Amino acid sequence: MSTRSLRKLRGERVQEPLGHCAAADEEEEERPLEPAPTRKQRRNKKNKAAAGDVYQLISDPDAVNEENRAEERNGISLRLKDPLTGEDDQTQATQNLENEELEKEKEELENESAVLQTNSNNKPKRKKKRKKNRTSTPADFQEGATDDIDSILQEIDGSNGFQYQTHTVSAETRPLLYVEHRNLNPETELKRYFGARAVLGDQRSKQRHRSLHRSTWLTTPKDTWPRYTKTGISMQLLETKGGAQYFSFEHNRDYQQAQFKFLDAVDSMDPNNILALLRVNPHHIDSLLQLSDICRMQEDQEMARDLIEKALYCFESAFHPVFSLTSGNSRLDYRQAENRSFFLSLYKHMIFLEKRGCPRTALEFCKLIRSLDPETDPLCALLIIDFFALRAREYAFLTRLYEEWEFHLNLSQLPNFAFSVPLAYYHLSQREDVSDTERTQKQERAKRLIQNALIVFPSVLMPLLDLCGVQADQAVLSHNYFGLEVQIRQPIALKQLVALFIGRNWMLWKDARIMSWLEENVKEVLRRVDAKDPLVQESENKRRIRYQNVPRNIYRHIILSEIKEAIATLPPEVTAQPVMGYDPLPPLDGIVTYTRPERRAIKLVRFSAKLGGKRERLHLMKFLRHFGRIKLMLCYIVRPGKSSSRWKYLVTVLSVFVAKF
Repeated sequence: MSTRSLRKLRGERVQEPLGHCAAADEEEEERPLEPAPTRKQRRNKKNKAAAGDVYQLISDPDAVNEENRAEERNGISLRLKDPLTGEDDQTQATQNLENEELEKEKEELENESAVLQTNSNNKPKRKKKRKKNRTSTPADFQEGATDDIDSILQEIDGSNGFQYQTHTVSAETRPLLYVEHRNLNPETELKRYFGARAVLGDQRSKQRHRSLHRSTWLTTPKDTWPRYTKTGISMQLLETKGGAQYFSFEHNRDYQQAQFKFLDAVDSMDPNNILALLRVNPHHIDSLLQLSDICRMQEDQEMARDLIEKALYCFESAFHPVFSLTSGNSRLDYRQAENRSFFLSLYKHMIFLEKRGCPRTALEFCKLIRSLDPETDPLCALLIIDFFALRAREYAFLTRLYEEWEFHLNLSQLPNFAFSVPLAYYHLSQREDVSDTERTQKQERAKRLIQNALIVFPSVLMPLLDLCGVQADQAVLSHNYFGLEVQIRQPIALKQLVALFIGRNWMLWKDARIMSWLEENVKEVLRRVDAKDPLVQESENKRRIRYQNVPRNIYRHIILSEIKEAIATLPPEVTAQPVMGYDPLPPLDGIVTYTRPERRAIKLVRFSAKLGGKRERLHLMKFLRHFGRIKLMLCYIVRPGKSSSRWKYLVTVLSVFVAKF
């Protein structure tokens, strides 16, 4: 601000030379009008001017004196002095202006706080808090802003009646079948073992150029997969009952036609026909499952795993918006044919994850399979969930599962739980972060449970020691309780469960410390048997009464497990049936929504069996050439010199044989 304006503010008149005033007036008239500077520009200008004056004084200390002398010569005094105090009027005026500006800023801030308080009952507006002092630090500003935000949130909570509380959810309070999305990805577990750099590698640079795929939780889409299109599969919400939501997959008309072609390709026993179908319908689920089994038999594990992941990707792309993988309240009925492929895809993917070295991820998929149909458990997830829990070192989860489900499921009657739970307690007692009292309790619990398991299932010990390569003690070999006679007398159902447990879990017992712990408990069991413990006779009576009939889901689980010792125990009525990889042992009370149309070839065979004419024989020959499984019988049937009665008999047999397929 010029001295002239300052004089006007103070109400004083200063006499100046006329020439100077006229020149100044002419300059002001010739000077163009400029917009008034803002408050920020004025501050910057003052700071620059102050900085410039300081550096000028440093460079030229006599500059101020020369300016004052020049002003005195011209008779113009730019520095006004107060007659009472003798101080410069210019400095005093600038200080007054600054004080006025600070007061205005305070008034504005008070008005803003009043507006925030009045609007807190409706919808708060966050405004930036201005700096009151130029020398305030950024830390002070952040503290003031956070305090202001906290006060606003408290006012909002008080006005609306809501209170924001943070609940810490631990693993002990979660439901047993709770599934975490991040644990469904095997890369999460591999990163924990080997690090992100070793797992991802060059994938980070390729992620920018990857093709567009739908984001999924069950699998990670690959660039080599065909782009997702409508597959013909959809999911419908059937009903909500008892806090659970029941869903079902559905096939449209085009997918049903592809399913009929797939069944014809399976009947041809030629994998090339399935490949041809996949070229036309790359998202056909049953074709992917069947071809995965063929690749696995040919020891192409990578291709087999890729086909299963592609099937899961197709299923997840067709999920209902309400269907949840983590809540544990979504249900699917295994009896419906359209839902079975999803169960089988999850199970086979779970097996591949375990072979890949991701037991924690496999455990999450096992919990998911169990939660989809907990009442019937069509794939017997309870027979394998203990194995994944021990492999993933989730001992607390296994012990909690046993304690909560033992009452209504009788898990102690299954050999896998009878032996796996005490092993979990033993591992928990060996941890360093456990107190002495808790360690003693877990050791006693493990000792009691393993002894009960050896008394209830004595046929487990000797095969387990043989697979672990451990020679039993002479006292154990000479005792009849663990001898060969016990293994022969046990029921067939129990024999299957024992073979399944030993064939899968024997590697978990090879540790030397575990074997020494088992040896101590075996000797204690022999002392209890010699002392005629009442539990020994009670267990023998229970084994004789129980384990008579084996449910169909256990047979299905044994077939899917591919454990040779367990498959060898299957009865002939199960092994005589044709087992297909896309639907092994379908339930007897299955729900069929659409049926396969009857083929013309079967009608032709039946017609030829009735007439047996020459023309019909030629049609039958063409029909037989079409099927590769009975080509060898063609030369025997059309051999000349055979009687007509023999011909009609063979044709009838063939018609019945083909009609079954």
